[in-house]
Amino acid sequence: MAIRHLLQLEGMEPAAVQEILELAMRFKADVLTADRCKRHELAGRAIMNCFFEPSTRTKTSFELAGKYLGADVVNFQTRGSSLEKGETLEDTARTLEAMAIDVLVIRHQVSGIPERLAARVKVPVINAGDGFHEHPTQGLLDLLTVYEEWGHIAGLHLVIVGDILHSRVARSDLWGFLALGAHVTLVGPPQLLPRDWERPGLRVTASLKSALAEADVIQVLRIQKERQSLVGLPSWEEYRARWGITRDVLGSLREHTLIMHPGPQNRGVEIDSEVISGRTSKIAQQVTNGVAVRMAVLTWVLGGPYDR
Repeated sequence: MAIRHLLQLEGMEPAAVQEILELAMRFKADVLTADRCKRHELAGRAIMNCFFEPSTRTKTSFELAGKYLGADVVNFQTRGSSLEKGETLEDTARTLEAMAIDVLVIRHQVSGIPERLAARVKVPVINAGDGFHEHPTQGLLDLLTVYEEWGHIAGLHLVIVGDILHSRVARSDLWGFLALGAHVTLVGPPQLLPRDWERPGLRVTASLKSALAEADVIQVLRIQKERQSLVGLPSWEEYRARWGITRDVLGSLREHTLIMHPGPQNRGVEIDSEVISGRTSKIAQQVTNGVAVRMAVLTWVLGGPYDR
């Protein structure tokens, strides 16, 4: 049986995406919103979390997901490891594999690292975010959040606002929502928009007003302070005035429009506090769904059954 990795949503079969979403909904109902009882699907399995970038939501939710399923979860510490002695990342991964781990979850600041490691180890690799490439479990939890509210993805209009060019979340959302039949609009400062992403169902614009006219779902991206060095990038004040999802913008949206944000948020820049706590905000629901989706992904890559 071939090893099953989760490295990206680009090119993933819609049936596989749907399978993970359905599994996540069952785990959420049975574990996260019921008696919070631990399950045993992954009992005896060992999961290794390797995070080379800071993370709260993704790292913690992978750890909880594994433990809720009965697995043993180890968080690899890069500080003090043999990497500081010059060991290559590939050799480190093989060393961890030799310790009889069952899954390698990796976040890395360099695009393509999870795929590179997947070609060199014989255990499933899950991409927890790599550089500017993808963040597939974030894309899946965003799909789940919208699916729970609407009951479908096909035909909906998703608007992603912010630094699209450097966002792995934007890429995974783009591929996931398009695969299931949604329309996607990307909007933000011209310097932070891609120029070669043309494909059916996708629109790119710098006009927030035109983008939001038919929005069913808005995904607001964090504006990263490190991008301020880019020539011509607007100030925080200008960004908020032109692309921020403010209280005034919230009042102009259709009543059913959902607001999402992968976190962490820059309150008062790309999104206002009133929007975060507003009636149609699904930000807290996204966090809960992150645990459910990662439970489903861990089970899916290991080919384990769902034992009701």
